[in-house]
Amino acid sequence: MLLALATLDLGRDQWAARAATGPVGIQGPAQVQDATDSPESVASFARSDSAKPAGVSRRPVLAARPGAPRVVSVPSLGIAAEVDPIDAAGGVLTPPSDARRVGWWAAGAQPGSSTGSVLVTGHTVRAGGGAFDDLEEVRRGSVVRVTTEAGLVSYRVGAVRVLSKGELATEAAELFDPAGEARLVLVTCEDWDGTAYLSNVVVVAEPL
Repeated sequence: MLLALATLDLGRDQWAARAATGPVGIQGPAQVQDATDSPESVASFARSDSAKPAGVSRRPVLAARPGAPRVVSVPSLGIAAEVDPIDAAGGVLTPPSDARRVGWWAAGAQPGSSTGSVLVTGHTVRAGGGAFDDLEEVRRGSVVRVTTEAGLVSYRVGAVRVLSKGELATEAAELFDPAGEARLVLVTCEDWDGTAYLSNVVVVAEPL
């Protein structure tokens, strides 16, 4: 099952997703704007299959029970961001206005679940101060820790990719599938060209 997500909005550094039960079509051109500029922006996604990250175990050991995330930590980058649950009210999934915090799609999987993508979105801010400013620098094999209301869930990064809006469009349905393989997906904007962000950093990690 793929939940309807009309728009995935990163606030001041936004990107967007169009997904619905069954095949999904491109809804319009990608438009992603700078965190320091005022216009809101969106990008569109479509459904397709994507390759599984190489070199990652397919038999993860999960936490005793799922729980809503409270803090996402990437020790190798010095990231420790508090998490707010976000929903798709009005078809728009908007992360916290505080760029130092990240947003977890509450209608998706919870950390510790045996299936589904745990989707966490965070800001990139050109001037600095965004929770995921340096996300593209994380290396495969790095550990990501998620503190939840039920305890601690650890993940190991299996893939770090910079995808154009079109590339992300072709892979969105599987990447963000709340009923697929258990994994953590971290997303932010990338490749500022002076007027817009052209790409997204997508980090996929699986439970240890």
